[in-house]
Amino acid sequence: MSPFLRKVTTASGATAVQIVSKIRGQRKILEHLGSAHSEQEIAALVAVGHQKIEAASGTQQLLDLGLETSEVAVSVEAKKKVTGSASQLLVDAIRACYDQLGLSDQVADEAFFQMVLARLVEPTSKRDSLRVLTELGVNTVHRNTFFNALKRAQDRDYRGKIGQACFDYSLHTTGMSLLLYDVTTLYFEAEHEDEYRKVGYSKERRVDPQIVVGLLVDRAGFPLDVHSFEGNTAETHTILPVLEAFQQRHQVADMVVVADAGMLSEKNLQAIDEANLRFIVGSKQTKAPKDLAKQFHFHPTNDTVDGTLVDTVTTRGRYQPDPKRFETKQEPVWDPATHPDHRTRYWRAVWQYRQKRATRDLVTLEKQREKALRIVAGQQAVKSARFVKTKGTTRVFDQTTFTRAANLVGWKGYVTNLEANIMDGAEIVASYHQLWHVEQSFRMSKTDLRARPMFHHTRQAIEAHLTVVFTALAVARYMQTKTGVSLKQIITTLKPLQEFTGQLGDHEITFPPEIPDQAQHILDRLHPET
Repeated sequence: MSPFLRKVTTASGATAVQIVSKIRGQRKILEHLGSAHSEQEIAALVAVGHQKIEAASGTQQLLDLGLETSEVAVSVEAKKKVTGSASQLLVDAIRACYDQLGLSDQVADEAFFQMVLARLVEPTSKRDSLRVLTELGVNTVHRNTFFNALKRAQDRDYRGKIGQACFDYSLHTTGMSLLLYDVTTLYFEAEHEDEYRKVGYSKERRVDPQIVVGLLVDRAGFPLDVHSFEGNTAETHTILPVLEAFQQRHQVADMVVVADAGMLSEKNLQAIDEANLRFIVGSKQTKAPKDLAKQFHFHPTNDTVDGTLVDTVTTRGRYQPDPKRFETKQEPVWDPATHPDHRTRYWRAVWQYRQKRATRDLVTLEKQREKALRIVAGQQAVKSARFVKTKGTTRVFDQTTFTRAANLVGWKGYVTNLEANIMDGAEIVASYHQLWHVEQSFRMSKTDLRARPMFHHTRQAIEAHLTVVFTALAVARYMQTKTGVSLKQIITTLKPLQEFTGQLGDHEITFPPEIPDQAQHILDRLHPET
């Protein structure tokens, strides 16, 4: 007898669909097609069964399905078509992370979420975000709703609310004991400056109008706050307003702020200290000769071992080092409680020597020396160059400066107002080196998230755009922390896994994707409760 389809109810209550045949009155199961829990799923299995039987028999006639009248029967000739597809696994994963961070509780705005979603998947303009969302299978809001959401973001202080959610998350994970701060510039494709977008110092040496953006993150690189400033604002003028705003908003009394040497100005450090905040900043290399004078006096530079730490003091402002410092071999200990003049004349300085850094510094020095010699010999056009000085009308190689620089290779300094009994020298160095987290966050916002170039024109629109970028960065950081893989890898792994919706006769059915092990691992990390 020809094969036919059979349905049976399983012990779990599901409906199993099988291809069976009868041989000498005995029923034989040729293939178990699967178990279904809805009429739509049954219809899909029946259709698959039809196709398999047709392929084996070569006939297009209707088959006797052996089904009861209450069962769902789908003819071979039933209308079949795909009506839609969606990267639902990716969308659901991002929405779950958005919810887990508490962002949906703070900002119940679907249009805003869709802008964040589009920015995470494929950063583009607000108008083109509709294409990105459509490709994901999202039921998108109208384009005008996006722009209205940007206006709401400013009017209703979305950034402050999102910042509160980020603060709460960080407080319960890494804590507020150590914050990292850095700045970057975002340029605009505009011909003219205005009061906000101005030509200023650019790390990329661009001459386009720009703004300066300061980003505050926790020790794991999770974003806590973002501020923008006029394009010609000096980096040193950004850190204090950001810290004061953060401190006031969240009532944070005791925290340590880490920043690079670009933030180092005496006025900044004094203001941060007076605000009862602690800081760790990179020291300028020009401070090394005085700070390390005692180290070099008592320890020849050629016997410095890898990892050597010098915990000492560095002078503030125009103060000079203690002329009696060479009378003892021991380095001075910064202790304002015992030595009141330390609070006004000195900061604590920690210097570390690393052999790997010395090797790298020597390569750089040699290139600078060769360039200087070419300029002195007239073999290269005269440009501003290190180790070249002028005597009268003659350019000569500055051997004294070169020798001094060579003696300092491998050393890097850190300035702080933390006493040694609170944080030792090794911890100071380790804390500073966590700045790569904020640098990585900026790289994410400018590459994975592409916060530039920006085409908004008003300050309100630009600030709203930064709020979207800030939120997307928070979600991206959260996803990376949960999974241990990059945002790019998460997107490229989950986006192709699409579910398809189809029409089968009078039934609409959905076919979920097959999930590879790598994708399942990511999903398990992002949906721990499932």
